[in-house]
Amino acid sequence: MTADHEQIEFDVLFVGGGPAALAGAIALMQQARARNQELEVALIEKGAEIGAHAVSGAILNPVALAELLPGYQQRGCPIEATVGEDAFYYLTAHGQYRLPIAPRQMRNKGFHVISLSKFTRWLGGLAEEMGVNLFPGFDGRQVLFSPDGRRVIGVRTGDKGLDKQGRPKANFEAGIDLVAKVTVFAEGARGSLVKSIQKQLDLYAGKMPPVYETGIKEVIQLPDDNAWLAGTVDDIHLMGYPLGLGTPGGGFIYRMQENRVAVGYLTGLCYDDPMLDLYETFVRFKQHPFVAGIIAGGKVIEQGARTVNTGGYYSMPKLAVDGALFIGGCASFHNTPGLKGIHVGMKSGMLAAEAIIEALAAEDFSQAGLAGYARRFEQSWARPEIFEGRNCAQALAKKGIFKLFHLGTQYITAGRGVIDPMRLIDDARTLQPMRRVDPAPAPPYDGQLYVDKLTGVYLSKTMHREDQPCHLIVHDTDLCVTRCWETYRSPCTRFCPGSVYEMEIDPESGRQRLKLNPSNCFHCKTCDIKDPFDNITWTCPEGGQGPGYSMV
Repeated sequence: MTADHEQIEFDVLFVGGGPAALAGAIALMQQARARNQELEVALIEKGAEIGAHAVSGAILNPVALAELLPGYQQRGCPIEATVGEDAFYYLTAHGQYRLPIAPRQMRNKGFHVISLSKFTRWLGGLAEEMGVNLFPGFDGRQVLFSPDGRRVIGVRTGDKGLDKQGRPKANFEAGIDLVAKVTVFAEGARGSLVKSIQKQLDLYAGKMPPVYETGIKEVIQLPDDNAWLAGTVDDIHLMGYPLGLGTPGGGFIYRMQENRVAVGYLTGLCYDDPMLDLYETFVRFKQHPFVAGIIAGGKVIEQGARTVNTGGYYSMPKLAVDGALFIGGCASFHNTPGLKGIHVGMKSGMLAAEAIIEALAAEDFSQAGLAGYARRFEQSWARPEIFEGRNCAQALAKKGIFKLFHLGTQYITAGRGVIDPMRLIDDARTLQPMRRVDPAPAPPYDGQLYVDKLTGVYLSKTMHREDQPCHLIVHDTDLCVTRCWETYRSPCTRFCPGSVYEMEIDPESGRQRLKLNPSNCFHCKTCDIKDPFDNITWTCPEGGQGPGYSMV
């Protein structure tokens, strides 16, 4: 900490404004009230408002919500639909087969379809009513450590008002040092601050590497006479086309209010074909005859993208270090077989709150003093749910019949399968040298129901100030046009769903070069995960920028 950074002290600081952090903050305030205890609790969120960066499927198992907020429906919880009937399909290139019964983890009757952006805004309002200090528009730029470098003592927010060269402009505001007895990191998948803590405190010692899927989701407005609206199915999960039984992936269709439908597709980032384009895969899924029939006549009104941490139990980091806890997606809280993570993320925040109250009473904020969090997790209902999926991502990464064999044996053995544990491979290590030079032809776009990447960026309401330092760091741009181009044909131009990365010809030298369009960034962090040379680092742009989700 230096004199040019104002310092503000809190008892507890939450970093991230998703459901895990908000549930944790609400639970903490509930317990403090029950003890007549005064706490100063803060929560920072890099989006312009709570919910601006929240995007998910989203099916909500209400088990954690009901524990946290009994009578949540009477308190105005924004629910799009409550699932009465669900369905599971396998798609071939031109047809579909409905399974007579969905896998038990994917049976959602009684669960809720929600918009995660609406849901988090609602939780944010409740947290603020309870006295949590909410600071949207503030990004966590740097972890603050004790002088010996072993204890987390808080977070420094990013400077505002820097030009492209990082020089202060007339409206410059220095970041603030937010210091706390306990800092709770809830950054979601591939948190940049968690990465920095990993380098210093080795969070994954003895663990498998975290692995991810990238999901692209749209909200589509359907016409009043759309046939699916008159049906009884509220959620559909689909696998097969366009990825088949090779690369893991699958889609979903969820009923929403106001004649709207949520459509999304997730692709496992363990894929090995460098020519695979994640966004085009999503559009091909939408254009399958079965899916196209459901969304016929519709218009995309919002789009978003994010990565999901699917590695599960064996890739969970240390849940506590001196001065800090890790919750939600950044700590691998996700039910991979059930394709749901909101409820276990919320539960992680609630369990962390219990441990924090215990640590405050003992005035012990060391790793040992915060160990109650991991102990409570191991004794909670969330542990067996996550543990059952401990080998699921590994099985999904298999190809063809071997995928089905491993998934089948895991299904009947509560996740153990034939090999336990199965090995996880870092997503950045799975690309194979290109086998085909030309990418598959792009799917057709109509600008309404099937929109191109740049239109999708527009529909996400993504905004970045153009004259700020680039938040995407490419460490060696020469590598991009030599080894990466020669081996993989620049896969960043295809794994990014927002056309952030382009290859162009320099008009002066006539040589190929990488062009960055950081203002298109969805903040999904796929580039940070999948780059085969670890040549791209995603960092937070100035707080308050990025997507502006309101429906996804």
